[in-house]
Amino acid sequence: MKTIRMTALALCLSVSLRTVGDDGRVESPVVAIDAIGLTVADADRSIEFFSNVLSFEKVSDVEVAGDDWEHLEGVFGLRMRVVRMKLGDESIELQQYIAPEGRPFPADTRANDRWFQHVAIVTSDMARAYATLREHHVRHASSGPQKLPDWNPNAGGIEAFYFRDPDGHYLEVIHFPAGKSDPKWQRLGAGEKPPLFLGIDHTAIVVANTDSSLAFYHDSLGLRVAGASENYGTEQEHLNNVFGARLRITALRAERGPGIELLEYLAPRDGRPASDVRLNDIAHWQTRLVSRDVDALTNDARRHVAFVSAGVVALPVPPSAFARRCIIRDPDGHAMELAQE
Repeated sequence: MKTIRMTALALCLSVSLRTVGDDGRVESPVVAIDAIGLTVADADRSIEFFSNVLSFEKVSDVEVAGDDWEHLEGVFGLRMRVVRMKLGDESIELQQYIAPEGRPFPADTRANDRWFQHVAIVTSDMARAYATLREHHVRHASSGPQKLPDWNPNAGGIEAFYFRDPDGHYLEVIHFPAGKSDPKWQRLGAGEKPPLFLGIDHTAIVVANTDSSLAFYHDSLGLRVAGASENYGTEQEHLNNVFGARLRITALRAERGPGIELLEYLAPRDGRPASDVRLNDIAHWQTRLVSRDVDALTNDARRHVAFVSAGVVALPVPPSAFARRCIIRDPDGHAMELAQE
């Protein structure tokens, strides 16, 4: 396992943004991970898929337009439908650009390309979950459910399966044995007949270099490292559908919400960069990070990352649940939305 090194610049950034709470504990700049958003071509089709196949519930459905939203999203002339859907305690947001429409999901996408992102949906019963997905004729991204081998101390016994939504977005169903991941999944999965789908454990993103990503997510934003493993072997290859896959995986957490999982492909290293994925392109994902002081966080981030938004944008509440927001890109181009708590 590689040693995490904080650069002097990142150290200064993290010290300047972290504050001490009333109880004497150092508070992180990012306090929660909120909804994970994805751009879709047809919101009604996606609502039906996520509700009928995966048991999500629609929470809100709004249509937005205007200068404020254009400056936030970096898309001129937008009219956008935003649908929030919830599973357990976690949420996704479906974003349909009524205008202007973006490009379809790249047909030749592989799981090691650096625009790759997914959400991991926890199931109480992998066999039943897979049968349900087969009944709904989902597109396979894995050859089938994979159980990671026991020789891997941090991942052994976890069962997982990749599949695709109607637009081509990668999704994962995952089952955790006792002692792996958040204990709440064991509590929610207990009982005579627990729900089949329990919630979202994390969103996973492919990164080129874990240490560079940690300088951003851990050192600058204050997310804590919750776990790490190096995964390889036939099970991992068939899960990702990438021959010879060997991954360095690092799990990050805030105080609340799902985690962010960094996937660095140690092999093969031929994944393509995110290049010019725009927010209205169907390949787009974004993750909302909630801060107590979004202005301070944004001002410091401006020196280190690319911006999608012109700056912090004030939005009317409602329809926005967060009055002040800004979208930036991480070192690999993944979109992160910073929002005021």
